[in-house]
Amino acid sequence: MCSSPEGWIPEKTRAMGSQRTTLEVWAARCENSHWIEKSRHDFVTEADRQAEALIANALLQAVPESRVVGEELSPSAAPVGDVVWIVDPLDGTTNFLHGYLQYAVSIGVLVEGALSAGVVHDVARDRVYWGASGLGAWEGDRRLHVSGLTEPRQALVGTGFPFKNLPLLRRYLDQFAAIMGATSGIRRAGAAALDLVDVAVGRLDCFWELTLAPWDVAAGVVLVREAGGVVTTLDGSTDVLQHGSVVAGNPGLHKWLMDLLRSA
Repeated sequence: MCSSPEGWIPEKTRAMGSQRTTLEVWAARCENSHWIEKSRHDFVTEADRQAEALIANALLQAVPESRVVGEELSPSAAPVGDVVWIVDPLDGTTNFLHGYLQYAVSIGVLVEGALSAGVVHDVARDRVYWGASGLGAWEGDRRLHVSGLTEPRQALVGTGFPFKNLPLLRRYLDQFAAIMGATSGIRRAGAAALDLVDVAVGRLDCFWELTLAPWDVAAGVVLVREAGGVVTTLDGSTDVLQHGSVVAGNPGLHKWLMDLLRSA
């Protein structure tokens, strides 16, 4: 087993390059592709499944004793093992199907149970963001930093609707109204991995969503934390890989956002 996540970053980046080729091939066929509705508002295509298989093979070849947990092919697999990759082969599938250029590949890695590294490939813009514990968060040779904004009235906040758990919609809309009234604006782009990238880069000051899976956030959480931000659940736990809420932000606004969400 590799002793440091730093050594795995090139392997993940190569997997991303292969994944980009797969998506380009399938994007050309997108209009004729078969939409499979997993649940209401939740779709999958052959692009997702082919891509996940390709990524899993690349990662297992790089670290043979590791394990892969992916959204499409192994969503119920337990993330147990010395090295566990958490893969979303296409975050923002509905965007992809509609030609809306906000979708990504996301790979996070647990090392002995600790979230240790992650990489997000913004496919449409061909940008790769990566981070690892103690090494910072990066895009190429540019180190990422969360914003320094501390005034809520100036803040731009990202979000996502709880489309997989509609009974939460009323609570979510109350939160949405509270944040809309307290900030400069809200953005909802439909790909949580890229929303978290935007927090890490400083384009968004905060982000929240009520129903996210581990593969939606594993890589992005590493990026935000390594860029100086804070990520918790709405209950304040730092364990955000439990199929639930995620609240991310810069250190000056995270607590403010938590308090407002809880009181809404």
